[in-house]
Amino acid sequence: MRVAEDIIIRPYITEKSNDGIADGKYTFMVNVKATKTEIRHAVEKLFQVKVLSVNTINIKGKKKRMGVHEGYRPDWKKAIVKIDTDPSPVEYLTEGGKMTTISKKYKTSIEEFDVAQ
Repeated sequence: MRVAEDIIIRPYITEKSNDGIADGKYTFMVNVKATKTEIRHAVEKLFQVKVLSVNTINIKGKKKRMGVHEGYRPDWKKAIVKIDTDPSPVEYLTEGGKMTTISKKYKTSIEEFDVAQ
């Protein structure tokens, strides 16, 4: 299992990704070999949020040239993570039939997302 800091490389900030922040969708550049489950655990550990879903996209490197030399940029992976923006409290019955409420201790946004880059 990889360390959370090795899975999440950096936030991926574009106009389209900034529009998704209002819906609780954050975009990250992640390790190419990372799975959706590893990405989910890494985001939950690093930012203390509840992840609802993870979508990933593998992006092939573009062909570039510098003078007569040609080469490819590296392949990379993008992950779009949807977080829970409204953590509602959980209610359940105890053994005695008494109603108990537990408030969830998750954040509703990622503040570091705007600062990073």
